[in-house]
Amino acid sequence: MTLSSTSAVSRRALELATTPARIALIVLLALVLRVLVNRAIRRLVTGAAEGSVPVVLRPLHDRTKGRLLEATPLTSERRRQRAETIGSVLRSSAALVIFTVAGAMVLAELGFDLAPVLASAGIVGVAVGFGAQNLIKDFLNGMFMILEDQYGVGDVIDAGEATGTVEAVGLRTTRLRDVAGTVWHIRNGEIVRIGNKSQGWARAVLDIAVAWDSDVDQVRNVMKAAADGMAAEEEWATSITEAPEVWGVEDLGSSGLVVRLAVKTAPLEQWKVARELRERVKVAFDREGIQIGLPSVRNVESTPPS
Repeated sequence: MTLSSTSAVSRRALELATTPARIALIVLLALVLRVLVNRAIRRLVTGAAEGSVPVVLRPLHDRTKGRLLEATPLTSERRRQRAETIGSVLRSSAALVIFTVAGAMVLAELGFDLAPVLASAGIVGVAVGFGAQNLIKDFLNGMFMILEDQYGVGDVIDAGEATGTVEAVGLRTTRLRDVAGTVWHIRNGEIVRIGNKSQGWARAVLDIAVAWDSDVDQVRNVMKAAADGMAAEEEWATSITEAPEVWGVEDLGSSGLVVRLAVKTAPLEQWKVARELRERVKVAFDREGIQIGLPSVRNVESTPPS
């Protein structure tokens, strides 16, 4: 046996002896890196859930502070859920990247040629991507909805065919319950527009038809007095956030003059306020002798058949 062959054998034996140690080091480093990344993500999520703002985003936060929603238990809970969901996605993504790289390094240490493996993985990834387009679309839409805070648990939204209260927001689906109690499961990828009826503030809008011969000024004054009286009561002080407004004649319909009354309310309070206002306006109209609008009726002489 020549000197060169002996040296090659020695190097090979040394490599075989040190391979387990290098593999163990790679695995250990991957685990330590995962712990450090998870700790950083947990710190970021905790700060986001508590409403703290990173230093780099503070100028933007200060400029928009006046336009943000007021801190309430509901918004705090939504912020916490949004932060936890994003944190879960970040932790899963980080773990996938770290262990994929570590696995490739371990295979390289064992002497595997990674070029065919990477090529096969690329082909499989393309095939899976084509087959799971809808699933990927659902997840991407869900991520943007959560990041942009388009809606959250407890909001009443109009998602097209389904309208109701949000019971759960996930990365793939959103669950609603409508006024009849029906539960709707909507894929996030199928949602093309959202109408949030409970974010920030709401408005109760009443279009009330009165008879054609009614005095418009009297109708406006009676409606305004009824609404102002309701807003002044302590029971409704937190529901009605601004002074009610009578916007005037909205339409000249077949049932009479349509007069619009608008009241700005707290989120999710608009329907309760509107129901109470209708009752009070009805009582006030009866007291003042104002007639609710009715379809006009014309006397038409009947013509005998020829």
